[in-house]
Amino acid sequence: MPGQNGQLDLHNKQGGKLFGQLKSKQDEELTSINQTYLDDDALQEIEELPEQLNKYKDQFMEFDLDNSGDIDIMELKQMMEKLNCAKTHLELKKMIAEVDTTGSGTISYKEFLDMMLGTKSTVLKLILKFEEKMREKERPKGLPPKRDLSSLP
Repeated sequence: MPGQNGQLDLHNKQGGKLFGQLKSKQDEELTSINQTYLDDDALQEIEELPEQLNKYKDQFMEFDLDNSGDIDIMELKQMMEKLNCAKTHLELKKMIAEVDTTGSGTISYKEFLDMMLGTKSTVLKLILKFEEKMREKERPKGLPPKRDLSSLP
């Protein structure tokens, strides 16, 4: 867990608490960015915009492992491996270059939202959309409902 200077503090036993504080702070920052997108008149025609922004915020927070506010190449690599779409270092650099508008070599939350809400199709966007569709098909849990002969075809 980062200490005051951003380095790992091995003597701090409250790492989970600090991590929770970092995540809640990041959540507040990303929510304020979402609000600017909600206030943007150009995006008002997008269906279910608030729900989409919340979903994208959760996705971004899941993959921003160091709470830096950016997804760097190693976080993107871990994200792709988690989605069972492992990529080479060069492919990851190309994916970041497609989205990165500032030339920082990372994907900021605003760049992430522009990619997901925009019309331009990028490899990363396609993979995330595919993963989202695969996640929606969860099987029902528990016992199947009871049936009788009249319900059969």
